[in-house]
Amino acid sequence: MSTEYANLTTVSCQRFKCSGRGLILPFGTEACMSIQLRAVLYFIFLLYLFLGIAIIADIFMSSIETITSRKQKIRYPDPGEKDKYLTVEVQLWNATVANLTLMALGSSSPEILLSIIEIVGNRFEAGELGPGTIVGSAAYNLLMICALCISSIKAPETRRIKLYNVFLVTSFFGFFAYIWLFIVLSVISKDVVDLWEAIITFLMFPLVVILAYLAEKNFFISKEINMEEEERTLILTPPEVDETGNQRVFRKEDLLQFLRDLGQSTSLSLEDKAQLFAAKLSESMPRSRMQYRIEGARMLAGGKSLFPNLPGKLQEIYQRAVKPQPFGGAILTDHEDGGRKGSSTFNIDENPHMAILEFASSSYAVLEREQRVTVDVTRHGYTASAIRFRLDTIDGTATAGEDYEKLSEEFKMESGQQEKKITIHVIDDNQWEPDETFFVKLSLPEGEEKHAKVGSKTIALVTIINDDDPGFIQFEEPITLVKESVGKAEIKVARINGADGRVTVHYRTKDIDATARKDYQPVDSELIFEHGEISKVIAIPIVDDLEAEKDESFAVELYDATGGANIGKNAKTVVTIINDDDYKTMANKMASLVQVDMDKLSVTKTTWGQKFREAMNVNGGDIETAKVGHYIGHTLAFFWKVLFAFVPPTSIAGGWLTFFVSLLFIAILTAIVGDVAAIFGCLVGLKDSITAISFVALGTSLPDTFASMIAAKNSKTADDAIGNVTGSNSVNVFLGLGLPWLVAAIYWESKNLPFTVKAGDLSFSVLVFSVCCIIGMVVLTLRRFLGVFGKAELGGPTIPKYICSIFFVILWIGYLTLSGLQAYGHIKWQS
Repeated sequence: MSTEYANLTTVSCQRFKCSGRGLILPFGTEACMSIQLRAVLYFIFLLYLFLGIAIIADIFMSSIETITSRKQKIRYPDPGEKDKYLTVEVQLWNATVANLTLMALGSSSPEILLSIIEIVGNRFEAGELGPGTIVGSAAYNLLMICALCISSIKAPETRRIKLYNVFLVTSFFGFFAYIWLFIVLSVISKDVVDLWEAIITFLMFPLVVILAYLAEKNFFISKEINMEEEERTLILTPPEVDETGNQRVFRKEDLLQFLRDLGQSTSLSLEDKAQLFAAKLSESMPRSRMQYRIEGARMLAGGKSLFPNLPGKLQEIYQRAVKPQPFGGAILTDHEDGGRKGSSTFNIDENPHMAILEFASSSYAVLEREQRVTVDVTRHGYTASAIRFRLDTIDGTATAGEDYEKLSEEFKMESGQQEKKITIHVIDDNQWEPDETFFVKLSLPEGEEKHAKVGSKTIALVTIINDDDPGFIQFEEPITLVKESVGKAEIKVARINGADGRVTVHYRTKDIDATARKDYQPVDSELIFEHGEISKVIAIPIVDDLEAEKDESFAVELYDATGGANIGKNAKTVVTIINDDDYKTMANKMASLVQVDMDKLSVTKTTWGQKFREAMNVNGGDIETAKVGHYIGHTLAFFWKVLFAFVPPTSIAGGWLTFFVSLLFIAILTAIVGDVAAIFGCLVGLKDSITAISFVALGTSLPDTFASMIAAKNSKTADDAIGNVTGSNSVNVFLGLGLPWLVAAIYWESKNLPFTVKAGDLSFSVLVFSVCCIIGMVVLTLRRFLGVFGKAELGGPTIPKYICSIFFVILWIGYLTLSGLQAYGHIKWQS
């Protein structure tokens, strides 16, 4: 470099700081940049690399989902008929094994590959970045992800871990893995990893998988296998197929029933109805941890969601009329103790020793002046034991303390008892107000799940009826759709905002393009609502003439209300009679549209063209539901999304080609991340151990954070949210350190030299994390068994859940602080 050029520049090009820290970087052009500018650029580049890793990890997880969702057809003896066999499909991968192998590899691949690449790149000498990232990620996953998941659930809802035996096994190894790391580095052979230690570390990985699998099968509790339970799990109703022979993810009868239920909304197009049904299916389908992980990555990149996003109009209809409600809307017929209940239907569980508890009705009503409502909890199935259950009230439009007295306590149903009535007190405030509602939730306390379970009616709707007014009478829906072969069209009439006294209303039919007596039987009659009654049904016979004809309609109208009642806004309903053949044709068309919508949400049926379309369009091409965050994420991630669209789709080679190509991309990006993180830390004066447990650990764990929060809100259990954290933490050590240690130990053993791994900062960091781990697991255990926390790992009452979340955050900050103070010599530590 010339003297003149050196004099013209304000920054010396002679000192190229941190030029020897990376395997690939830095570039020579950085020599003349200021250190501050380089630090900023490296920090931005590091964040951008984390975004790229999140996107390619999304594709990697999609391949794992494709691989683990594969099924195999087997022949199984028909339990109903001798010498006959059933052809059934079974999953090739066990869920627990998949979570601890491919799933753990998918979510922790950056940390694991960083450790492997660092050792290989350093000529089989140990570094600080890889091990530090593994320990830092473990601390972040256990402490911060738990903190966020605990507080993300709306009070007083809770989420409990279902596979608790598996959780106990993975929790033990998640703790023991780091104690073993400390013992190896600081106790057995100080600063040296012997070959036998590396072998044991690596072999603990398959040991964890085997023990977790045995725990899931209750191997340590009962030696007997319940063959009836295994048979029920195995023999399922075979899936339906479409005209091309491909399996549907739904049954035709469910679609027909959905059309009948939604038939009132004739303004909706067939495509709209297909989207609504697909949304309903998607919400009811079980989700895997891998799907939540993919969704978390796509949230960062503004990609296509795995959950249906409905436009505003359809979203409103879905919430109001389609989404499964916490009550069934039973028609009320019998009056007892000031309450009103509907008929109950249930399915007896095949296990003869299992009791099923549920409400006798999904809805109740009470006049305000009666000041009490009685809800019935019924037991079906096994009755020869005492059962405890819990009832909790939840505010709707009615408010506890103002409209009714809050209930939150446990009850007992004695042996042989099949029904228990519980009274809830209603407050009569002597002032007119519209009808108000609240909910009663039925649940089982800890320990009752082994011999009892709840049925379909776990939440009952209670309506407090204003009793100072006769009310309004109207049809529940302005439009009704029926098949020609239905026999009778049943039309619901509701009495709202009052139920005082005996009132009547007349109703009659009127032709539109349907003809009375030819297409339906005309009626002109009267409905009578006794004091307190709020619902009636009008039945109109439909004539099936067995002739092909177009859809026809007639009207039913209410008039001449007596007893002080008024006609409401839905004074008329239009009944449309659909020809059965047209109905089936429409159902077939809609079935094809629904399957297309469901395939769009699938990660196992992607094609190359679909990948590029989704990569180049915001929100995967769903512009109508895209929000500002989608546009920002898409803009930032556009380069990565287009680049990784070249990765083969999961529809090729059963997902395995996608698996290996995406793993190669992750390895390349991880190698670059290692360089960038090391150089960034060098530029700002951070040791590699601190850079690893803070910036790198947080960056690689960000998609898992979103995944766990989504799982906490959408899953019925806590398994997918935090149950997988302990498993990943143990796999990180046994695979992420065990594999590179094994390779390096073999290499140095071949040269008759020891494999040196300086304990130093790592052993102190491991020790601090182990203490935090013990405290964190104690808190989670207390949350599971103490009522003050809702007896669940996640959620619960507002104040206790936020206290726990803040405590976990303090633990994580304390871990970082103590590790930093030791690394810079403020805490004296000799490993």
